[in-house]
Amino acid sequence: MTKDEKGLSKAEEKSFDRLTPREIVAELDKYIVGQKKAKRAVAVALRNRMRRLKISDEMRDDITPKNILMIGPTGVGKTEIARRLAKMAGSPFIKVEATKYTEVGYVGRDVESMVRDLMAAGVQMVKLEMQASVTSEAEKMVEEALLDLLLPGIKKPEEAPRNTPVLRPMGTFSFPTNGNSGASIMGTAIQIGIPSGTGAGKPAGGDHPSGPAHTAAPGSESNKAGDSKSTGNEHGEEGAAVHEEKEATTNPTREKFRTMLREGKLEEKLVTVKMSNNPQLPAFELMGANMEDLESSLSGIAGFFGGGGKKEKKVPIKRAREILLNEESEKLIDRDRVNDEARRRVEEMGIIFIDEMDKIAVKGEHGGHDVSREGVQRDILPIVEGATVSTKWGQVNTDHILFIAAGAFNLAKPSDLIPELQGRFPLRVELDSLGKDDFLRILLEPKNALTKQYVELLATENIEIEFTPEAIDRLAGLAAEVNSRLENIGARRLHTIMEALLEELSFEAPDISPAKVPITVDYVNEKLALLVKDQDLGRYIL
Repeated sequence: MTKDEKGLSKAEEKSFDRLTPREIVAELDKYIVGQKKAKRAVAVALRNRMRRLKISDEMRDDITPKNILMIGPTGVGKTEIARRLAKMAGSPFIKVEATKYTEVGYVGRDVESMVRDLMAAGVQMVKLEMQASVTSEAEKMVEEALLDLLLPGIKKPEEAPRNTPVLRPMGTFSFPTNGNSGASIMGTAIQIGIPSGTGAGKPAGGDHPSGPAHTAAPGSESNKAGDSKSTGNEHGEEGAAVHEEKEATTNPTREKFRTMLREGKLEEKLVTVKMSNNPQLPAFELMGANMEDLESSLSGIAGFFGGGGKKEKKVPIKRAREILLNEESEKLIDRDRVNDEARRRVEEMGIIFIDEMDKIAVKGEHGGHDVSREGVQRDILPIVEGATVSTKWGQVNTDHILFIAAGAFNLAKPSDLIPELQGRFPLRVELDSLGKDDFLRILLEPKNALTKQYVELLATENIEIEFTPEAIDRLAGLAAEVNSRLENIGARRLHTIMEALLEELSFEAPDISPAKVPITVDYVNEKLALLVKDQDLGRYIL
């Protein structure tokens, strides 16, 4: 990607022109209902990152991202807002849980691994983009490779190397120099020739392209080469014409199979492909060690003892095409360029979403297990402040990575975090709990609304379902009622309600298709009758 003098690539310039804060919020509204404050906060944060890349270098390094702390119950859209934001901006993104990290000195994952995971996501993102840019060239190579597998005895017409001389040693020679000193010059006589039938035309020195070889020894008659110059040109033109004609008419079987391959008639035919045999090492943790360096070392040792070779496997053409396309694309891209571009994107546009932040907050003065929680906060602090982390793709600086932390903070409060960490999340956004009106909008408005998902799922079984407005209103009311009586799990309650409603229909769909089933209020009350009558809804709803 080419970058302008202010640090933005051409693709990022287009994103800057397209992603205004208002447009970012409008795009998020397509997938997330409500939560205007959170959407505005992340939209401004994303826009400021793009603004930063357009200013001068000396000022750019001093502008750090304003990290965000989202506070709200589960299931209200905290994670989805961050994920959609990263996808919209084309930024490397990962979601991690603060509870899976341990303080240095304890067995478990160290907090630096979140940066390594982000770098891995960035490398994969850039690699897929670069592979897409060479897909057409890779597909041509894959087609030839598949034909070689289908017709092992009939190779593709290969062009002979042009102007590639054949050198053969003929022996040594010596002759005295002028004078009576007894000195002599020694040398080796070699035979130089051009393979016949290449159509290469006149080689250097005017030698006949398909004629006899000439010996480069003292006393050679150069007039022979001159005599054959015109003949060589004629033969060269004839050879080129014959070669083109052969290329068009040779191997009709191969061309027939090529046509069948392109028409998809050989997709299920089995072929034997050679696949890279990269042994998977068992996952384990080692206290105080850099796991990436250890993994790389062990992988290298496994390859040295034969584990990194290739293994043969019989697969259908359809699967073989995927394997070969991946391998050929890998060969065509520059891995160093991938790593450099990925590192730039991670450092300038990367987003790390840290969930369950409230679970590592220490309420009051406690000892024991809470000591480790505070230790995790202290370890996260330098990463958020800005540090350099070693990865197998190089050093990654976290100064300008955007961190979005989230938590319900039911038992603990944001003030229970250590003061230094609180200061690194200057923007605090409280997300609202969801009520009946929000559930109604969730079932109707988003592009991926649950009602639309179930309509499409059952349509694959030739079952047509149609939700009436009254039925959707009843479902929203039930979800709000269950959340108020039991634990509030936000929009996730709709998943359990919908599954309970359509469980019987989903089970019987293959046996009753084709059919049309209207989802009415009576249908909802019938299927969820136990939920309506029983006060202990926890017996039926998670």
